[in-house]
Amino acid sequence: VQLVESGGGLVQAGDSLRLSCAASGSTSSINAMGWYRQAPGNQRELVARITGASGTTNYADSVKGRFTISRDNAKNTMSLQMNSLKVEDAAVYYCKAEGRSGYYRVDYWGQGTQVTVSS
Repeated sequence: VQLVESGGGLVQAGDSLRLSCAASGSTSSINAMGWYRQAPGNQRELVARITGASGTTNYADSVKGRFTISRDNAKNTMSLQMNSLKVEDAAVYYCKAEGRSGYYRVDYWGQGTQVTVSS
């Protein structure tokens, strides 16, 4: 499975941005997908996650009410709509897909896309 993120950029606080993740390869093995972010000096953290079958979502407390995760299983894409961006949202955002290879769970990661938020 290959994941490619897009949509990052430089915005001002209060602006909106939409990130996209396109999956290719053995996409039928993918179950849940999610967005993670990592700011300099910080650990990578979960931003939002969405399951495959039911589309159940969960969010980090810091983004609840501002970010919305969605996916299009037919197109093998996932998006993250980010509204009311804050300076502290600045980070490299990564797309992750939870798949399977035989009996084993395999996590796939994209290369990341930079989100910069100026005050």
